[in-house]
Amino acid sequence: MLSILDRYFLRELAQTVAATVVVLLVIVAGSAFARVLQQVANGSFPASVMFQVLGLQTLDGLTNLMPLASFIGVLMGLGRMYRESEMHVLASSGMGVAGLLRPVLLLGLVLVTLTSVVSFWLGPWAVRTSNDMVAAANRSVIAAGLDAGRFTSLPGKGGIIFVDTLSRDGTQLGRTFVATQRTSKDGRAHLKLVSAASGALYQESNGDGRFIAFKHGWQYDIPLGADNWRQMKYQRNDTSLSSVQANDEEDPSHAKDSWALAQSDDPDDRAEFAWRASAPALTLVLLLLALPLSRQSPREPKYGRLLLAIVSFYLYYTLLALGRGQIAKGHWHNEAPLWALHALVLALVGWMLWKQYSPRQLRQPLAGKPR
Repeated sequence: MLSILDRYFLRELAQTVAATVVVLLVIVAGSAFARVLQQVANGSFPASVMFQVLGLQTLDGLTNLMPLASFIGVLMGLGRMYRESEMHVLASSGMGVAGLLRPVLLLGLVLVTLTSVVSFWLGPWAVRTSNDMVAAANRSVIAAGLDAGRFTSLPGKGGIIFVDTLSRDGTQLGRTFVATQRTSKDGRAHLKLVSAASGALYQESNGDGRFIAFKHGWQYDIPLGADNWRQMKYQRNDTSLSSVQANDEEDPSHAKDSWALAQSDDPDDRAEFAWRASAPALTLVLLLLALPLSRQSPREPKYGRLLLAIVSFYLYYTLLALGRGQIAKGHWHNEAPLWALHALVLALVGWMLWKQYSPRQLRQPLAGKPR
């Protein structure tokens, strides 16, 4: 049964953590939006799936966001209580470290569970879904910018295409007309006209290049300003759309299932699994680290401890990232050093709490001086 004090702490800290998650989520979404726009401009995927990919990448970013949001939220919530002397009044009323740890650990249980779900399941699922969505969009002329019943600029070709009908998935075309312009070696402009009774979109075996296969039609090559036109009847005539450029930042291990990573011997897979397993532990340790770092007097600067906390988080996170890099390079064969780092920080938290809440000894008066 929770006491009134436990419910008060849980309510205040949960509200602060939720507000921090929202603020950081907006920042992460803005960063992801800029990255998605760059990928669309590079041709990694069409603009039609931009917002779906943005939402999925934001979900994936929760793995790194949850520990930081939990840390800052608890730090700011307890810091406000210290500045308004609530914690000092509670301490003078007999509340010790156990009374503070109980609601924080209850909140930590919820946050660690959420972080585990995001890290082990939701994040990888979002990455796989995003990759499948992009791959399906690149196989469709609808996603490439074409639409039935109207003239459309041909992606990457500088021409015009007209399609009277399209299949539901956008891979099969009805009667089609294409007009493009090119410049020959002698500098003369040529107009190329292609008509077809039907067509289909397909990709190369590696999934990069996209092509439209026109079937049963005519092709005309018309040099502007001359009369030597050429006419050709064909059974099949292929033309390329803008190629799909690979994303250089894509990590294959990041999209794999957690169970598959746990059974893999590949260094990159081991590093990815170690990083996912560290996220819940990082959340719990940071929650406990926020307890001693949030203690301040009413006259201290409002954001002084917050700056110290950000530096501590950056150092902690950087050491974990370096450990992940060592595992990926094959220098470390398991994640034991990462867990040792968590244990070291946890021991530091215990020492800081002991220093803050241990009974203070009275100073002995100096010899020869009156009491």
